[in-house]
Amino acid sequence: MILYNVTINVSAAIEQDFIKWMKDVHIPEIMETGIFYDYKFLRLLHDSDDGSVNYATQYFTDTIEQMMNYEKSHAPALRAKTQERYQDKAIAFRTLLETV
Repeated sequence: MILYNVTINVSAAIEQDFIKWMKDVHIPEIMETGIFYDYKFLRLLHDSDDGSVNYATQYFTDTIEQMMNYEKSHAPALRAKTQERYQDKAIAFRTLLETV
């Protein structure tokens, strides 16, 4: 199993819009690619000095080949939508993990 984790630091000013957009638009678009079979959308439980909040979305797929297909065929356009909508108010950090 491959876990694709996207952690996003979100400005408090856009937090509610971000949550709604993730649930109603962004996550469904990623799931519609057919690459991932499940996901979890989580809020990190810690305080930030600047008042921002952090969310992690974990997407699950079976193989690294499927993940590389997502990176090549789908990720650039989906990331561009997020960047266009939130600019520097939502900064993403991505990690790729494999079960051992």
